[in-house]
Amino acid sequence: MDKTYKSIGLRIRNYRKKQHMTQDELADRSGLSNSHISNIENGWTKVSLDAFLRIANALGASSDELLCDNLSQSHGVFAAELSEEMRDCSANELKFISDVVRCLKRYTRSEIDS
Repeated sequence: MDKTYKSIGLRIRNYRKKQHMTQDELADRSGLSNSHISNIENGWTKVSLDAFLRIANALGASSDELLCDNLSQSHGVFAAELSEEMRDCSANELKFISDVVRCLKRYTRSEIDS
């Protein structure tokens, strides 16, 4: 299956799990079958626009949040996700993570430039 659909399915799964929602609950809320939700999350089927919108609404998610891995203009979504992850960190954890991010950023930029 297309890599795009796999990444969308993974985003849907991660968003659902972050909300402590089962596939059954998402199926009920979206009006789709459990097997269809499973196939979408695993990237085994191409999600239609109608199904995508039903899922996004059932999750309370924006299309950007579910599509950001496939969009070139998704800086805001990733920045918000990073901020959310950092919310419960201690000062020591934030310093450590900040140092790691700085190193990763330098390494990533050097790899892109070479």
